Amino acid sequence: MPVNHSPDTIGQCSTTQATAGASVAERIREIRPELSPSQPSASGNEPLLTGLGLQALSDMGSEPPSSPQVVEDGGEEDEEELSGGEEADMRSSSGRGSLLTRRGITLRVLLKDGLVEPGDGVLAIHYLGKNFVGDLLNDGKIRWVETGQIFNSPSAWATHCKRLVNPAKKSGCGWASVRYRGQKLVQYKTTWLHKYQPSADMSLVSEEDDDEDEEEGKTAVQAEEKNKNGKPGLNDVMVSRRTDRERIPVRYCTLGTRDAAKDPHTLVELSAFSAINRFQPFNVAVSSNVLLLMDFHCHLTTSEVVGYLGGRWDTNTQLLTVLRAFPCRTRLADRESASAVEEEICQNLFLRGLSLVGWYHSHPRGPALPSLQDIDSQMDHQLKLQGSNNGFQPCLGIICGPYYHGNQGVASTITPFWVVPPPEQRPNDYGIPVAVEVTYVQDNFLTSDVLNEMMLLVDYYRAAPDLVQFNQYWCPDTTMMDKIKGSLSCHAPKDQAYSQILEHVYSQLSGMQ
Repeated sequence: MPVNHSPDTIGQCSTTQATAGASVAERIREIRPELSPSQPSASGNEPLLTGLGLQALSDMGSEPPSSPQVVEDGGEEDEEELSGGEEADMRSSSGRGSLLTRRGITLRVLLKDGLVEPGDGVLAIHYLGKNFVGDLLNDGKIRWVETGQIFNSPSAWATHCKRLVNPAKKSGCGWASVRYRGQKLVQYKTTWLHKYQPSADMSLVSEEDDDEDEEEGKTAVQAEEKNKNGKPGLNDVMVSRRTDRERIPVRYCTLGTRDAAKDPHTLVELSAFSAINRFQPFNVAVSSNVLLLMDFHCHLTTSEVVGYLGGRWDTNTQLLTVLRAFPCRTRLADRESASAVEEEICQNLFLRGLSLVGWYHSHPRGPALPSLQDIDSQMDHQLKLQGSNNGFQPCLGIICGPYYHGNQGVASTITPFWVVPPPEQRPNDYGIPVAVEVTYVQDNFLTSDVLNEMMLLVDYYRAAPDLVQFNQYWCPDTTMMDKIKGSLSCHAPKDQAYSQILEHVYSQLSGMQ
């Protein structure tokens, strides 16, 4: 996942003498430093920008070694869980054109094809007024947050939880009971069939769904009616807030020595440079258009997103200027398209005479603070961007938290950070995440580049199952559309005509519901 650029790798592309007809990629590869022995390349032809986000985020769901109890009950409703080899065999036998039955579509299949992504608290069951929250693991299993129990399938978890509430509960469809980021899992299964087997009978997907909600009682019916009316129930808001608070940040001083048993998703509070007796070694200026595009990208989906930052580094003034955001229009688990996306971004950087100066990613519903994995990733990025000539170029990390209920008002929390290496006498400690002081520069107007990127993002997420429903409510009396408009207004350019331009974008979002 680490990036493999020298300090001015991409910036140098504009002045590097290359043979006629050579591609941008070839010119960049000519001046890329060799991978360090500690970071060997898996394939030898990794994407140009690999490491500043795509693989970092696709690996964020990795879990530390543990031996929790695995619950396999689910009775007759449990899906036929396939091994990775069986899934591959089913696909390779006749390609995706062959019918993969409803019971053969597992969470592993959806993970592999990028329709869902691992994450903490992304799964939920609401049954007879009770709420259960689960983590989706890399292997497609589910970890119940309350007890740490592991379940092999949605049906196993749903049956277990429902029997706790209603011991007389009969078998049903777990995929219709479990929600991934607010939407029923069965919808993702349907999306998979539409995408890879368009001729499949959709009734196979929903044959067990119809009677599932009938047992939910008046509580579920009333909640559904409120949702149709656009107003969330107080219970919905409180459940969301409780989920946000589950990931409570810890202070750096409590971490101690690096330990593989620690949860890599543990959030860590930022320190100030002054608190560790340091001065910030560089100044940072960020364009308001960068923040606007980044914030817009992070608002579109309930899944984590990633992008790159382009700009310039002035060694004389020690000023890092961030001038452009480059959203990655790809699923984090889709490594096949990652290379093409990063190649396109690399060319855009080259054509604009910019250097790669950092990356951003989102914590959709959690605090905009780095996790242990973010800290390690950022440290790797800093070392790789610095290169091997003992020069210095900072690599800025930014985390955007659009839908965390701990935010003040509708504005997203945007956190620029950097990582200071641990003391030499404690080499096995984690790096120290520190807050970076940034000067925000208001642009004169919204550029055509930014508007074009926004429309490309709208097109990309138009049919996504994890698209935010902007007609729903963020909190009482504030819709998701109100939320995104209010947040983006914090990054407005000086030219007030921008609001009329953005109304066209907002109308596109409204039409996607």
